Amino acid sequence: MTPALDAILVEPPLPVPFDQAWAWQRELQGRLLRDPDGPEALLLLQHTPCYTLGRGASERFLRFDPAYPPAPLFRIDRGGEVTHHLPGQLVAYPVLALQRHGGDLHLYLRDLEAAVLEVMAALGLRGEQLEGLTGVWLEGRKVAAIGVGARRWISQHGLALNVTCPLEGFSAIVPCGLKGHGVTRLSDWCPGLTTATVQTLLRQALARRFGLGLRPPKPTELLWR
Repeated sequence: MTPALDAILVEPPLPVPFDQAWAWQRELQGRLLRDPDGPEALLLLQHTPCYTLGRGASERFLRFDPAYPPAPLFRIDRGGEVTHHLPGQLVAYPVLALQRHGGDLHLYLRDLEAAVLEVMAALGLRGEQLEGLTGVWLEGRKVAAIGVGARRWISQHGLALNVTCPLEGFSAIVPCGLKGHGVTRLSDWCPGLTTATVQTLLRQALARRFGLGLRPPKPTELLWR
């Protein structure tokens, strides 16, 4: 059996502003760039409400004036178009040395999708992948958005899985730039589902998929010192 890869697990108890989580990712990415043999990391959290645009995303998919957004708006260095984050949605940001995991960005995206499909299967739901599109779907509606970035093969950004979040905020955008495709959340299909339950399943699925031995940060590794 291949030994598990050392990986720091960061799971804040409260929703985190997007710019704070982005700073944590850049710090963790920088540590791996400086020390290629160092630990990888997984941030698993919820965000306070915001919208993000990928590096090449078009503002035509915004249904609001970007100068006056209904929630903070960030243009960031990931692939993909606009998406929405808010409490009740689980966001996973793996900071991985991708050359330890096949060195293939296409494979990495499929592995992220596979982790979400594993979570959904554990809930008795049949998730779908649509040819030519990134993300995970449930009866034709998107339940998980995926957008990643990498610097010298060290990943950042990741996936956002709608669990119990209100969906009204998605009406202010064309999610992922895909007209004619709605969004959904897991709790519409599993009444009483909690984000805590899904967080455990997602943590386990990502650890299995990437062979991670997740552990809390050591005092010298804390991001909020």
